[in-house]
Amino acid sequence: MKEIDKAVELLKKGDIVAIPTETVYGLAASIHSESGLKKIFEIKERPFFDPLIVHVLDVAMAKSLAGRWSKTCDILAAAFWPGPLTLVVKKSGEVSDIITAGLDSVGLRCPNHPVALEVIKKLNAPLAAPSANKFKRTSPTKKEHVLAEFNGEVMTLEGGQSEVGIESTVAGVFEDRIEIYRPGMITKERIENALKKNGAAIPVKMVQSPVAPGQLKHHYMPNIPIVLSWDNATPNMEELGLGEKIGEEWTLEESPELVARKLYGFFREAERSNKEFILIVLNSHLKSQSDWSGILNRLEKAKSFEIF
Repeated sequence: MKEIDKAVELLKKGDIVAIPTETVYGLAASIHSESGLKKIFEIKERPFFDPLIVHVLDVAMAKSLAGRWSKTCDILAAAFWPGPLTLVVKKSGEVSDIITAGLDSVGLRCPNHPVALEVIKKLNAPLAAPSANKFKRTSPTKKEHVLAEFNGEVMTLEGGQSEVGIESTVAGVFEDRIEIYRPGMITKERIENALKKNGAAIPVKMVQSPVAPGQLKHHYMPNIPIVLSWDNATPNMEELGLGEKIGEEWTLEESPELVARKLYGFFREAERSNKEFILIVLNSHLKSQSDWSGILNRLEKAKSFEIF
């Protein structure tokens, strides 16, 4: 039996499986399995107030889960699906409150990865799938990251290195506006351009909201401190309690696409090589560039210290 077939059988039985996507690896359960959904929260040690994103095969499957699916949704899905954009819409009665943390909306995404799509197709059901890591910790972008995170206790499908490397952009879709709750590699400008191209010139703005995952102050954190140094500011390691410790340094000079792809792997490799902190050097001009917004969001939530 193929590994994907084994995974589908586990999902049908109400178990969980780790699947690759282009963003990060996800810890998946069928949306129709209450035991599977609860197991996601249990193994991740994730609080039930943090909603899950539902992964779908196509727009038709997404529409079956939406209480309202607008023309704007069609435009954005056509422009960015399959891909790293989650659309938050009013949910239908088919979506469990366990998935949405009791909210009346649900986040829907069509992943751009052949393995994830084949699992959904063979299961013939959408998958709830947050990142396959302990709550608040660094997301996995390789199979071996998941195996290490859960000591090999979760069946994990091989899908190679995640191409995007950070979680999806999460956007609430309304009749008169788009609200971006979590930035990612699908930027505000790209969404605006897609809408404008299709004659839907509605405003797009950044908003904090509990309807999206990853909204707590600290998230995506490795097990060692991260120090952000802006514009080559020199941190006083003694004051930070890191004076005698050995660190790993990374100056962000590559393209945002490459940095995003490498980011979580860099965190995990520093841990694995017994480094005691991570120093990341950034230039403040990155703050004005929208294609860095998702990366800076992850660093802001993962940091322990910040030096200007």
